[in-house]
Amino acid sequence: MSLSNNAMPEADSAPVHEALGQSDVFLAFQERLSRVAKVDRPVLLVGERGTGKELAASRIHYLSPRWKEPFVTLNCATLSPALIESELFGHEAGAFTGARGRRTGRFEAADNGTLFLDELGAVPLEVQEKILRVVEYGTFERVGGSQPVHVDVRIVGATNADLPALAAQGRFKQDLLDRLSFEVLFLPPLRERREDIMLLVQHFAARMAAELGLAGAPEFSEGAVTALENYSWPGNVRELKNVVERAVHRSEGETVSEIVIDPFESPFAGVEESTEAPASEESVKLPAFSSRPLKEAVEELERSLVRDALLRANYNQKKAATLLGLTYDQFRGYYRKHMNQGR
Repeated sequence: MSLSNNAMPEADSAPVHEALGQSDVFLAFQERLSRVAKVDRPVLLVGERGTGKELAASRIHYLSPRWKEPFVTLNCATLSPALIESELFGHEAGAFTGARGRRTGRFEAADNGTLFLDELGAVPLEVQEKILRVVEYGTFERVGGSQPVHVDVRIVGATNADLPALAAQGRFKQDLLDRLSFEVLFLPPLRERREDIMLLVQHFAARMAAELGLAGAPEFSEGAVTALENYSWPGNVRELKNVVERAVHRSEGETVSEIVIDPFESPFAGVEESTEAPASEESVKLPAFSSRPLKEAVEELERSLVRDALLRANYNQKKAATLLGLTYDQFRGYYRKHMNQGR
């Protein structure tokens, strides 16, 4: 489900269309975002990494009366304290070594539009003072200049830091925090919107399939779906996107059956130890077979062992094969026999 405003041409871009979800918590967040977008006041977005803070900021801009004007972004954590002031407010010629001419900053570039300041907690105190002046009076001076520059800019800030705690420690100006927090929106992490996981998976899989020139998006096996739905996703939607795109890229055929959460996990490390390790708490409990016919009991045992190995191997089928003492082809035979039933 896409909640982007298709009536606005400038908003019609790929990142905006990735605002997908159907869970109650996602829809409630979008409702609050849409409501505050129409009010010309600063907004703070608080969320974990990968939850889509810049995407939310762009939606606020494109749903606001300023949607035809510039939407300018700056990640404050990517610049040294010495450069942030010049980047935000610009500088005059000769303001410092290497400043050969006048340069406009992000505030001037965003005049009449929206300025998105990501990682707001990384802004030095002296720069916070100048931002506060812009918020209160709409004026500032370029670095090395003395003439006031007038701008009309809406600020949307974002952070995953505790700004009130930073303010209490004297590391963030309380006055600025008060002025920027007309509304504070908390972006829901993916673990709180599990109903959206497969919707996002299908979206990212279809886009990756198109990029690879595949005839259509692949299906996901039962084991792959279980792995995707049960993972906690600390990196949120960004991490999910990477995992799904990697799975589609590595898949053979029309079904994705191997999900690799951690691409840095070596397939050669710890295999011998893991074959002796006890099953995790998530491992499938082996059923009792004493009262079953032999053929049925053997099939149930095989099915349970395959599931248990997949859980222990984090759904890496090659590692699961090693845990069971099978070749990859042998394991695939058991997998197709027991895990793809009914699909």
